[in-house]
Amino acid sequence: MLVLLPPSEGKAAGDSGPTLSLDALSLPGLTDARATVLAELVELCSGDEEKAREVLGLSEGLRGEVAKNAGLRTAPTRPAGEIYTGVLYDALDLATLSTAAHKRAEQALLVFSGLWGAVGITDPIPAYRCSGGVKLPGLGGLGAYWRGPMDTVLPNAAGDGLVLDLRSSAYAAMWKPKGELAERTATVRVLQSKIVNGVEKRSVVSHFNKATKGRIVRSLLAEGTQPRTPAQLAQTLDGLGHRVEYKTPAKAGKPWQLDVIVTELH
Repeated sequence: MLVLLPPSEGKAAGDSGPTLSLDALSLPGLTDARATVLAELVELCSGDEEKAREVLGLSEGLRGEVAKNAGLRTAPTRPAGEIYTGVLYDALDLATLSTAAHKRAEQALLVFSGLWGAVGITDPIPAYRCSGGVKLPGLGGLGAYWRGPMDTVLPNAAGDGLVLDLRSSAYAAMWKPKGELAERTATVRVLQSKIVNGVEKRSVVSHFNKATKGRIVRSLLAEGTQPRTPAQLAQTLDGLGHRVEYKTPAKAGKPWQLDVIVTELH
């Protein structure tokens, strides 16, 4: 099983680890594309600070992120699983997984990134600021930029197993599974169920969507189950205490959508 995750906007500070080496990152087929985005980002952030802040969509309070990006090549690194923070990663809580579950996480999880394309949780990276929705002056939109490189490496990374796609829209734009691979890909939507005047009402949740997805991944890793199809995944999650509904896709070559129904937001 391959699990595709979004990154977090906020990131932990780099540690006292080694400086960045693109050759140390997984998915070596992305190395050249990573080098191109890195060079463009460092050049942007080494020049006009106001322009860089505008391009990256940074508020006044995040002005310091520009200087951090300018120094990415010499900044200390730490494993990507420690760099990414926020609601999803708090719920996933990689640090407290058992040794066996953490090994499964190392094999299964890929975190998408506007800068790196996608990285494994043990890949050594510095803290950075560059979302998937950014349009760099020389490269244009990163969502479109990454599609070609991703098409060359992600099908091999997925192999013949299930793909659980938990990415947000900006990162889903970087790669879309096609054909037979799409048919064994499952996306997840989190819906809150409320009873209003005796009638069930459902609504899409945003902030707590991330926490629910983090808990889903954690439960799969902890249990160590290996569903092979989206339908098996739904059954597995149901057995782990999640309420899941799904329908077979209307057309061939389309991903499955699983709806996870929650009644309480936490």
